[in-house]
Amino acid sequence: MFDSLTTTYLVTAKWLNDNQGVAGVAVFIVTLLLGWASGIFAALRRRPKFRISHIDGPTFCCTFFTGAERDNQPVHRTGIALYLAVANVGSAASSIKNISVGYHWHLRPFSVLWLRYGVGWYWLRNQIAAIHDFQAKIGENIKVYPFLTQRSIMPGANPSSFLEPGRSTNGVVYFEQSDSWGGCFPAPKKQGVSVKVEIHDVFGYAHTAKFKIPCLSIEEARKYNPSFGKTFAELRNETLPHDKDI
Repeated sequence: MFDSLTTTYLVTAKWLNDNQGVAGVAVFIVTLLLGWASGIFAALRRRPKFRISHIDGPTFCCTFFTGAERDNQPVHRTGIALYLAVANVGSAASSIKNISVGYHWHLRPFSVLWLRYGVGWYWLRNQIAAIHDFQAKIGENIKVYPFLTQRSIMPGANPSSFLEPGRSTNGVVYFEQSDSWGGCFPAPKKQGVSVKVEIHDVFGYAHTAKFKIPCLSIEEARKYNPSFGKTFAELRNETLPHDKDI
């Protein structure tokens, strides 16, 4: 065995000695490949990673009727407010580009759209502007909650959507679903309504989180915002049933 190893060593040494140019080129190519691969791996490791959670306060959904009918069914709209905390726990900075929220429709099991929206998610892809800031009365004082992406009327209440690694921000995002009917609203559960939040950053990475939020009446929702559910109504010059006596 010793003689075999010695022979192999001598043959290899002779080949390397006779082919120094080829060996040098091979070492150079391998070095380039290793450097290229390590650069790719380093770039892949350097990416933002947003951790999303919700904060108590204006985090809820609310479905309310508009007073209109469609196909002999009452028309309703759904508003969703989320008070989010977003932390960048990744290794690269990025900015929040877009926020979406998904929920399950309240459909009968095995109905036509049940698999698509009763098991799958129905997405509200675009936020809508809230007319007023979200707020809460604490004793004799009013706490105003910052928006996450919308500009607030309160000076200094606009957190940055640009997050360096290790930095976090928080604020309210607001969604208002347009005219719907039937079971096209969040399925109510005792533990709350299941929602899925998806944040896309400027590099195209998607960051998601799932949690449950309470379902409130329109009267309860407007304790946080007197104009909750009114954005589409204002844009369309409508008066909602619960606003007729105001």
